[in-house]
Amino acid sequence: MTSSSEPSGAPGAALALHDAVLGHRGAPVLDGVGLHVVAGEVLAVVGPSGCGKSTLLRTLAGLLPPLGGRVTQDGAPLAGPSAERALVFQEDALLPWRTLRANVELPLAIQGVPRAERRARAEDWLDRVGLAAHAKQLPHRVSGGQRQRAQLARALAGRPRAVLMDEPFGALDARTRAGMQQLLVEVLAGTGASVVFVTHDVDEALFLADRVALLGTGRVLTVPRPRDRRAHGDPATTALRHEVLASLGERAHPLPLPADSR
Repeated sequence: MTSSSEPSGAPGAALALHDAVLGHRGAPVLDGVGLHVVAGEVLAVVGPSGCGKSTLLRTLAGLLPPLGGRVTQDGAPLAGPSAERALVFQEDALLPWRTLRANVELPLAIQGVPRAERRARAEDWLDRVGLAAHAKQLPHRVSGGQRQRAQLARALAGRPRAVLMDEPFGALDARTRAGMQQLLVEVLAGTGASVVFVTHDVDEALFLADRVALLGTGRVLTVPRPRDRRAHGDPATTALRHEVLASLGERAHPLPLPADSR
């Protein structure tokens, strides 16, 4: 696996929700949400199951229009899905009849990227995520962790300005999950992309994120750096972990995020 990184060609997207009401018509899940995602940062959104994390992510992806308030990208209203925002799910969502390389090429083909270029970009990203030797394999021929690597390659090959990740490592075993977390840190370096990473795993949030939004408390916490698993026992990290865990235990019902989380 190579450690090179390819600039996206554009800075990360600044995403924001302004007093937004989120959910399906007639069934709001979150009310009065205010959240700012700083361009180029990794923001983890933490909360228990059913609190609206996935709804928040799908709204930022443009798949679910807000019921009220505003959702913006770089200050302009966000209107529907865009290739500038890639969505990564817990299930890999690879097409089973296409090879890993063909799966990575698919969004590039939809964007109209010429065949030779999309082949080169797909092979480059498969190499980056350690799948060069498996490029011609069908998804069912590789492991769950390898399928998630392919999904990550597919998301980043399109050079998105924002990557929205919905508990993408939740179904993996502990060792594979740790490897995917490290891989994500490595492959994001130099892309400039903003990342919103939804998780219920506190340690995952503290390792990956620059900031952690506690969905349900009105707080966004800054994570101490440098990013290092050996810092797990550092007093500042330990205190932050206890604060996040306490927020999860105290939460009884959906509450809005802060009006300005910067």
